[in-house]
Amino acid sequence: MHRDERTGLWLVSRYRDVRAVLADPRRFHPDNALTAVVPIPGPVLRVLARAGFSLPPTLANNGTPTHAGLRRLVARFLTPARVAAVGPRIAELTARRLAGLTGTADLHPVLARDLPAVVLLEVLGIRDVAVDALKAWSTASLELFWGDVTPERQHELAGPAAGFHRWLTGRIRAADPRGDDLFGALRAEGVPLRDAAGLCYFLLIAGQETTTQLLCAAFHAVLRHGDLWSRLGEPGVAAACVEEVLRREPPVSTWRRVAAEPVTLSGVDLPAGAPLLLMLAGSGSDPEAFDEPERFCPGRPGARRHLAFGHGRHFCLGAGLARLEAEVVLRETARRFPRLRLASADPPPMLGLLSFRAPSSVEVVLGDQDQLAGGGAALQQLVAPGGVGQR
Repeated sequence: MHRDERTGLWLVSRYRDVRAVLADPRRFHPDNALTAVVPIPGPVLRVLARAGFSLPPTLANNGTPTHAGLRRLVARFLTPARVAAVGPRIAELTARRLAGLTGTADLHPVLARDLPAVVLLEVLGIRDVAVDALKAWSTASLELFWGDVTPERQHELAGPAAGFHRWLTGRIRAADPRGDDLFGALRAEGVPLRDAAGLCYFLLIAGQETTTQLLCAAFHAVLRHGDLWSRLGEPGVAAACVEEVLRREPPVSTWRRVAAEPVTLSGVDLPAGAPLLLMLAGSGSDPEAFDEPERFCPGRPGARRHLAFGHGRHFCLGAGLARLEAEVVLRETARRFPRLRLASADPPPMLGLLSFRAPSSVEVVLGDQDQLAGGGAALQQLVAPGGVGQR
């Protein structure tokens, strides 16, 4: 437990404390989850207000009784069966983006940037928005609400954020309640327009930006342990690698809560109203929760105990889809480019927002295409106890 004097946030990093906070919605409310890190000044608020912009309590920031019903509505589109069915489509999209590549490439713009957006829009049945537009809206919104930005930069970012909200409002208002998409479902359930727009605003950002970040983090993590790349085609290895990335380098590195009453965590007394910053990434490196936490050990016992997707009533609805996308993309890329390697050993440039951290570039040397990575099992691996391990 540590109080950051500049922001006033209480930093909570111990696994058991982070999990306890997420599991207790009575004492720890999500009201500040989507609050702008840097308070938005009046002129910028007026830009947003002219677009009718608002983020009422819907999903991530909702501690009211309406949360469960809205969550169930969205969950219809993300059932295990629906997620599993999209696996072949993810492989197809990956293969299409890799086809014809030679020499060197940056896998962020080539593959990771757009693929999660395409998949999410298809899963939600949304067919009438350009991916480029969605990415521009969502990256601007992430920076506006989670960046350490100047008033001038806030004003620049408010335009795209307001444009996104305006588009959502119009699209939901015009949706057919008998349709098979998310917008139609919101209309059919009679969700107020303001709430529906706020729900979609966050969902369409978080549902694909964080997966883009996960893909970039996964490429870097696996390629830094080169012998693992050749084994991604073996059963379970890609999925195990994804879990280790989520434990050690989750794209959502922190999340916020506010104490609803005086509480004590790890012997530290917190007043009612204390804003908490839960260190999700830090909790994955807690030696009380994970043996040898700094070791990248795919397949370790209890790998899914990490808190990368949260815990409790606000557990990420898209966790299954994100896991599947990362697994399929890793496996398909390794199948097509078995000799792929990082172009440099230098640390990559990073997206560095309060709650989102991931490589913003994946520069690689591709090697030969379409040669299966056979022989991986023949490599003599030093297997970690209970896992697929590393040297």
